[in-house]
Amino acid sequence: MDTNQNEKEIKEQTVSADGESGIEKTDGKKKIEFPEFLTVTSSPHIKSPDTTRSIMLDVIIGLIPALIWGVYIFGMRALTITLISVASCVLFEFLTQKLLHRPVTILDFSAAVTGILLAMNLSVAVPLWIPIAGAFFAIVVVKQIFGGIGKNVVNPALAARVFLFAWPGEMTRFVNPKTAIDPVSIGIDADIVAQATPLASLKHGELPNVSIFDMLIGNNAGCIGEVSALLLAAGGVYLLVRKVITWHIPVAFIGTVAVLTFVFPQGGANSLDFMLYEIFAGGLMIGAFFMATDYVTSPVTAKGKLIFGVGCGLITVFIRFFGGYYEGVSFSILIMNLLVWYIDKFTRPVKFGGKSNVKKQAEK
Repeated sequence: MDTNQNEKEIKEQTVSADGESGIEKTDGKKKIEFPEFLTVTSSPHIKSPDTTRSIMLDVIIGLIPALIWGVYIFGMRALTITLISVASCVLFEFLTQKLLHRPVTILDFSAAVTGILLAMNLSVAVPLWIPIAGAFFAIVVVKQIFGGIGKNVVNPALAARVFLFAWPGEMTRFVNPKTAIDPVSIGIDADIVAQATPLASLKHGELPNVSIFDMLIGNNAGCIGEVSALLLAAGGVYLLVRKVITWHIPVAFIGTVAVLTFVFPQGGANSLDFMLYEIFAGGLMIGAFFMATDYVTSPVTAKGKLIFGVGCGLITVFIRFFGGYYEGVSFSILIMNLLVWYIDKFTRPVKFGGKSNVKKQAEK
């Protein structure tokens, strides 16, 4: 059979929408139709119904139980700080995008998530201007100046929290649970700020004077949204079930802290007790489930996520044991954020038929 005859038969063969062969005639001419799954288009080829808005809503849902508990334990001032933080983040996002002539994206709830996370990382004893200053730094400096969502180098809420340590007196004041505080006063009386956090006790080689059960449910001093390890873990499980996050970073992060604190307890404490206090205290749970897993500032590959989580755990324990400040979660995540590009580079999968980075370096 000659080539012309082959080409003629190929042109006459058509595929209908249900996948069966057939010929459709239009004005006496034969038209080839292909089903959608055979249509060749530019990337991305893998599509998902998830949107930024739906993902952020899931994150908010995961945070709500711990936030409600924080309001219950610390009173209505915790809610006031959260509302101010969220409103400030949304407002700064709107104003910055208008000023820079960018599309306004406040309805994707990413700014709201930043506001909630920032508030949950603050003590209820901070002045009411603190969340406003933090929101400005998180949205304007960390996020929008670098191009907006998806282009920030580090986690905005954590960067804002570290920035706010420029006012150490305001950022390191904590109160006992159920302490009555005016929800709308700009500042609070220093006389009612007297409770040390469990991490402060652990820093001095002493076990906290609260039970592990209280630490688990969140009946202790600390930041608004980090005290209840149980509810934060429940929110993390929700994100795992919804497939918003994967297990790699939380397990690697918490697991590394658990192993190191069990093997190297401080102050002669029982290994198991010391490990449990270190896991339930501070911002480990909220950091591992809600902040280290941020899509923009965490690795893409499974291997990279494990490396990222282990790195966060190592730095957290190092700072808690040897640093001048008793908490290392925020600093560890920010440091690892800066290394994500390198982690992605050396853990990206090899193209089919290609060579790994190790082999390429060896050949050079």
